[in-house]
Amino acid sequence: MVRKKGFICDSSNDYLSCKGPDQFELRWHIVAESQFFIQDFSLSCSPEFWLAWQALPNFDATKAFESELAIFEQVQIPFIPAAQREHPSIMQQAKTKGLNRPIQSSDIKGIIHSHSTWSDGLHTIEQMALAAKEKGFEYLVISDHSKSAFYANGLQEDRIRAQHKEIDALNKKLAPFVIFKSIESDILNDGSLDYPDEILALFDIVIASVHSNLKMTEEKAMMRLMNAIENPYTSILGHPTGRLLLSRKGYPINHEAIIMACAANNVVIELNAHPRRLDMDWRYIHQAMQEDVLISINPDAHAVDGFEDCAYGVLVAQKAGLTKDQNLSSFNLTQFENFLVRQHQKRA
Repeated sequence: MVRKKGFICDSSNDYLSCKGPDQFELRWHIVAESQFFIQDFSLSCSPEFWLAWQALPNFDATKAFESELAIFEQVQIPFIPAAQREHPSIMQQAKTKGLNRPIQSSDIKGIIHSHSTWSDGLHTIEQMALAAKEKGFEYLVISDHSKSAFYANGLQEDRIRAQHKEIDALNKKLAPFVIFKSIESDILNDGSLDYPDEILALFDIVIASVHSNLKMTEEKAMMRLMNAIENPYTSILGHPTGRLLLSRKGYPINHEAIIMACAANNVVIELNAHPRRLDMDWRYIHQAMQEDVLISINPDAHAVDGFEDCAYGVLVAQKAGLTKDQNLSSFNLTQFENFLVRQHQKRA
């Protein structure tokens, strides 16, 4: 074992392993050329999937495969992308029903959930919009922090109206590109949002998120989230567990109950694509799909570079087999505007 400048390298196993200061591990496997594809395949599978694959009657692990596709051809199962090699049941699905095309980065049509210099973002609304337009997106949803997020320069009511005037002027300037008025409204301790209804009504879309008092029992967390979901102004439930990967566990929630509540209240669940969040966890996306609950892959961008984080969300969503039709940020401008009409109808 070797330690150098915060890195730990270990070759005592059948692979070389290195960990950085944040404990993120990289492994290098050394294999014979004839075993490259089968080794690569086995490492792309979950332990459960790989165990089930080895039990298939036609599988011979000693064969020198010439490609990854040849491994599937041997057992007569259609190709399953690496991201979906998690639960063994997908093998039967691939054979009988086939697999839907999972979402791709090119399917993202708009940037939902972004912050500007009006709160804690690094770029102005115009800079964010111009960058989104240049990258080929059709719309941008500006969701600056709400007033309870004082640490992030959250918007008081008077600043909201000033921001909306700026957005109106930019929309005239940048048409047909559209900037939508949004807010990331804090979910308070009792589950209410931190603006009265007459202020929430000013926004095209409201993202409700927990940012404070994160050390909660499941009972407390569920009370806050359920009350927020049932608020008719809530359009999207933001980063549902509040986790930060490698540094903060999410508060405990009953994912099934949250999904059912979102289905009943026409609330979208965010897949926050920031690489330190990736929340909601992909393991629960399939259930949301079964209940016709939309997922929204959102970058939570605090700068124009943050738009690129959508790619991480797409990779996670692919593990669950999410399609573009089940992702809100894949809606084109017309589809998104129709979605907003339906959201406003539930406020009545």
